[in-house]
Amino acid sequence: MFVVVRSVFWLTVAYLVIRPGADLPDTGAMAAQAMAAGSQVVASQVNAIECTSLTCLGGKAVVAATLQQTAAALPPTTPASSGIVAPIPRPRPDRAG
Repeated sequence: MFVVVRSVFWLTVAYLVIRPGADLPDTGAMAAQAMAAGSQVVASQVNAIECTSLTCLGGKAVVAATLQQTAAALPPTTPASSGIVAPIPRPRPDRAG
């Protein structure tokens, strides 16, 4: 009996959290915002490093260039649909009847 009560409780909680007609946040915008914030944190940490060698300066330049390319070229989170839902089968040959 306790299993039924527990199941009803969690189903009710899930229904209250994800109710019909609820406006869910745009995950693409949230992901882009999180990536931008993460890139800023990494860039600030990299810029805080004081370099005395050419290797360190080159590494900082590579990281800065990579961060700029990553922020500009983020792929979409959902692939674009081509409009075809299912593959179209080949027509049967005339000799098959």
